[in-house]
Amino acid sequence: MIFATKALAMQELGRLEDLPAEYVDALRAQNLVPLWPSLRAVLPPGQPRPNTRPICWPYAALRPLLMRAGELTPMEKAERRVLVLANPGHGLDNMKASAAMYLGMQLLLPGEWAPSHRHTPNAVRMVVEGEGAWTTVDGEKCPMSRGDLILTPTGLWHEHGHDGTEPVVWLDVLDLPLVYYMETSYAIEGQRQTQRPGRGDQAYARGGLVPTPVFGRSGNAYPMLRYPWAEARAALAALAADQPALEAVQITYVNPETGADAENILGFHALMLRPGQTLRLPARSPAQVFHLIEGAVAVEIEAHTFTLQAADTCCAPGYTAVTLHNTLADAPSCVFIADESPLHRKLGVYEVRN
Repeated sequence: MIFATKALAMQELGRLEDLPAEYVDALRAQNLVPLWPSLRAVLPPGQPRPNTRPICWPYAALRPLLMRAGELTPMEKAERRVLVLANPGHGLDNMKASAAMYLGMQLLLPGEWAPSHRHTPNAVRMVVEGEGAWTTVDGEKCPMSRGDLILTPTGLWHEHGHDGTEPVVWLDVLDLPLVYYMETSYAIEGQRQTQRPGRGDQAYARGGLVPTPVFGRSGNAYPMLRYPWAEARAALAALAADQPALEAVQITYVNPETGADAENILGFHALMLRPGQTLRLPARSPAQVFHLIEGAVAVEIEAHTFTLQAADTCCAPGYTAVTLHNTLADAPSCVFIADESPLHRKLGVYEVRN
């Protein structure tokens, strides 16, 4: 009876059109709005109603358009030559993959240099194809190879250059929608950086071993900027071999000094599916992005099934279970995952619903 009464009360909330027009005009004249007509929209019963839709961006369809952008728009006119992977649930012009994640495929051609700048949104680069490019972050030169993850955290200078002979493409993942929503998004242009010696991926090359701060820590909030795929894949393979009964062979990209997430707002992970494996991920509050590094994976999100080939990307809304199936019977498949879990944990809204 109590639940029936609550349900009836929800249905009986007044509508804006039920109010006299002169009353509504009087409210608006004082910059006031009644809450009750919109209460269920901002506080829906039971769980959120995400605008984020299940969506897939096949790389085979995207790549020719990106290469065409390279022909149409020189770097001087683009600064960053990017095609945004926009989720139609948020409106294409809003350039969102989810409520807090922005995705873009960026192209750098041989000999090009994308000028140095810094901005408030955090960003990472997941390298999709090509060799010979590099990103300099806060003076540290980070080579770019397929599957490498490179951080460009908030406020740090970064630029991209290409000394190779073939196009290089990477997937940008930023917390831009959130930072823009908070009205704190901006960028500052800079001069070409002076590259300094030392690389975090060399200093922190072995798990469980970090440099000893004999004379005190450097105070660097992001001691490791490049996470090589060769090391990440080796970690996944070792984990799978060491724990054959482990259902989810997954690692998280973390700050090697603190063990916290590699960046503050978004989380980044790599998942290996054994040959033929099917894995159901429980419904969690954060939205997730899946980018296939190698192999072939079928992704089931609500009523949608996306068959991912290498370099394909798809998105799942929060509060939605996801099933991953490695369609290869004789080889593992590896997936890069970006999600909003650090943000949800900081806000105290993180949930798992099995």
